Amino acid sequence: MMALVEASNAPDARFKVVLVASDQPDAPGLAWAAEQGIACWSLSPKGIGKAAHEAALDAALRDAGAAFIALAGYMRILSADFVARWEGRIVNIHPSLLPKYKGLDTHARAIDAGDKIAGCSVHVVTEELDAGEVLGRAVVPILAGDTSDTLAKRVLAAEHRLYPRLLADYVAR
Repeated sequence: MMALVEASNAPDARFKVVLVASDQPDAPGLAWAAEQGIACWSLSPKGIGKAAHEAALDAALRDAGAAFIALAGYMRILSADFVARWEGRIVNIHPSLLPKYKGLDTHARAIDAGDKIAGCSVHVVTEELDAGEVLGRAVVPILAGDTSDTLAKRVLAAEHRLYPRLLADYVAR
């Protein structure tokens, strides 16, 4: 999220971050975004249910004037209804070279499989988990002695370089 905000502040930026939203009211990124002068929204779905939470999120996004949604660290599966309302306008960064290792624990799965490379993918969000059009990937070598944590740190650095560029390209289509 921080890399996207920083990229949106460049003089030649092709997108603007109009809202930072989270389902975790105490998410550290919200405080950082607020310090940057970006509108923030947060609501926990606990006690209100997925449909009500997504309706409130949808309203907040539309009220902020969002044209696209760039997920970054959002660990909830969006409903088919929500995805349909924003069809073709939700992108996500995933810490694997999709279609390999959809879902969670991607780094451990790549290491356990004996893969020589890992990385990240930016993709369009569809109803099916991590299955939308892949807009681009960044490859990161898996080094001898890597753990999930050491690999995750290098993949995250690649995400920060890849995501802003591919988001800018996608919204400019």
